[in-house]
Parts: sequence; C-alpha cells; structure tokens
Amino acid sequence: MISEGKEQSARILATCLIAGAVMVAGFSLLTVYLAAPNDRRLQWTRKKKKPVRVYMDGCFDMMHYGHCNALRQARALGDQLVVGVVSDAEIIANKGPPVTPLHERMIMVNAVKWVDEVISDAPYAITKDFMKKLFDEYNIDYIIHGDDPCVLPDGTDAYELAKKAGRYKQIKRTEGVSSTDIVGRMLLCVRERSISDSHNHSSLQRQFSHGHNQKVEERGSGGTRVSHFLPTSRRIVQFSNGKGPGPDARIIYIDGAFDLFHAGHVEILRIARGLGDFLLVGIHNDQTVSAKRGAHRPIMNLHERSLSVLACRYVDEVIIGAPWEVSKDMITTFNISLVVHGTVAENNDFQKDDGNPYAIPISMDIFKVLESPLDITTTTIIRRIVSNHEAYQKRNEKKNASEKRYYEGKTFVSGD
Repeated sequence: MISEGKEQSARILATCLIAGAVMVAGFSLLTVYLAAPNDRRLQWTRKKKKPVRVYMDGCFDMMHYGHCNALRQARALGDQLVVGVVSDAEIIANKGPPVTPLHERMIMVNAVKWVDEVISDAPYAITKDFMKKLFDEYNIDYIIHGDDPCVLPDGTDAYELAKKAGRYKQIKRTEGVSSTDIVGRMLLCVRERSISDSHNHSSLQRQFSHGHNQKVEERGSGGTRVSHFLPTSRRIVQFSNGKGPGPDARIIYIDGAFDLFHAGHVEILRIARGLGDFLLVGIHNDQTVSAKRGAHRPIMNLHERSLSVLACRYVDEVIIGAPWEVSKDMITTFNISLVVHGTVAENNDFQKDDGNPYAIPISMDIFKVLESPLDITTTTIIRRIVSNHEAYQKRNEKKNASEKRYYEGKTFVSGD
C-alpha cells in the first residue's frame, strides 16, 4: 500500500510538472504574440489562403472606359486578374481589322490599374486546350465575360466550354459606349467637317458627346447610337485611387484633352509619373477642346475622358475640367513641383510668345518638355478609321450577322 501511494504521488507530481511546463510555454508564446506587430499576428491567426485568380480576355481595340470598367468588375471577383489580349490575326479572322495593333493594345491593357498579369496573342475563342492551359499553367479559377454575347462566325458562344466546366462568371456590361459607337462618332465628325467647317454649334458630334437622344442614320455608320453615358459620383469614386499626396510628395502636373485615350497618352503619363511621387492630370473641358481643336472635337465628352485617364495605373488624381492656363494660384493650391508637356501633341503652338498656357510655370523654372515615346495622337486614330472605313463597315456587318445566328439558335422561355 505504501508503495502504491508513492507511485500515485509520483504520478501526480509528474502531471503537475508537465502542466506547469505547458503553462509556462503558453505564456511565453502569448508574450511573443502580443509583442509582435499587428500584421504578423494576423498571419499567425489566419490560415493562408490560395489567391483566387480570374481570367478575362478581349480585343481591347480603341480601349475606352467601358473596357476599364469591365476589368474593374472582373478584378473584384478574385484576388488576381489575368487578362488575355487577342492577337491581330484572330481579330481579323473573327471580326475584321483592328484599329490599334497588338503592341498598342498591350500597352493599354498593361496600364489598367486593376490588371495583374497579361497574356499576349490570346485566342478569340476559349478552346479546350487553351482552357486547360489556363487552369493548369496559369492557375485560373474562373473565366469572366460580360453579359453581352461573344459570338463566333458560326454563331456559337465563344465561352460555351467554360460555362459547361462550371468555371464561368459574368459581369454587367457598361452601357452607353462601345467601340462601334466610337467609330460612328468619328465618321460623323469627319463627314460634318468636310461638309462645312462653319456648321452651327449644335453639331452632330456635340449631340453625340453630350448624350442627346437622337439617332442618325448614315450610310456606312450603321445607324450609330448616341452616347448615353451618365456620370455619377459613385462611378468616379470606383475609378479613383482615393489617396492624396503625402506632405513631402513631389507632385507632377500634366494636362491635355486625352481624347480617344490611346497608347501615346499612356506612355507620356508613364514617363511623367516617373519624375515624382504623385501624378496630377488636368483634363480640359469640352468647350476648351472645341475652341482649340475645332467644333468636331472632342469625340469623347469630359467625363468619359476623365474615367479613361483615372483607370491608368500611372495617374493618381485628375482635375475634371482643368483650366487652359496653368496659373500661380493653381500651382500653389495643388502644391505642384513640376509641370510637363510631351513633344507629340495635337497642337504645340503653346511655345509661341503670345497666349502661352505654361508662361507662369516657365517663369518659375518648373516646366519641362518630355520626349514622347510614341508618335500617336487622336488624329492618328481618326485617320486609321477613315482610311479603313469600308473594312470597319464590313467588320460590323460580320459581327451583326454572327449575333443574329447566335440568337436564332437560342430557345427563350418565359422569365428568361
């Protein structure tokens, strides 16, 4: 009995020692945890999850704020957005000639701030082999597309395989703009200008730009719809970074029309952003652009142009309706360190002595002319459209025929 009592006492003592050691270790770990930074504590308490990777593809021809909004919505469905840019050859085969070549479209897509990775020369249709490559090599979880149909020349759905695989998600299409609509605006403006440069100020272009409800039937334009874009503060907030410059930030300012936002704009903004900590972009209003570049401009209205610029990853903030002249008060208000301008522009007459909009920053020795990487302007894009008018007309006819075949093959039931 005495021996059994000793053994029981030994077991109790051993249990107490072990419990004590565990408690000491626990308190030690708790002390280390509490002493750790908040972000380190979060890593310890939250099991690391695999990022959700989503894929979206497109032609992204004449990229506009509708494309950017689609990419924004796609990015919101995952943690990382991979974008496939369709090759020139695939676009020609399925739709007709693109306005902007692949290398320019790649610049545009890479510059969108919601894009994490870009795949060049993506196929127009999601084939079985390419879908497997997306899942296996790019670790894609879901394939994204808008709620508008993407139809192949034979009338079938380009995303049918992704839908059958259960790896497809849909976003809402941005109403009020399309590449076809923009082409129509340009053709109308060119036609208007050729008829009469002194046409009254209630021009067709302005009716497009400001969203008046008028439909113009014109041979070659296919009855292009007007812009129904209605700017809201919510949409502007969605596109904005929401962060201001730091107290000692070097703020760079560049202004312009930024009409038909293109690769030339993107590249000069990239260089400008590299000169400081914060890039502020001034966007001239419609009246200023018309006064300086003719009644047929701008093609896109002020808020459409503002959203395209805001979507660019190199831009921190925009001034919507910036003044033509950069004043001393403006420089002080926004704490601008340097004002810049590219060598390639629609009009470089500012260098003349009279009416120089940069006279104040030049006198303050805070003005710099930047060498533009690309020789592209809004006029360049318009000329491409005009010179290939018939090709783009056939492209739209091909698209409409494909969509017709698609809808004819669909069976709709009540409530669809």
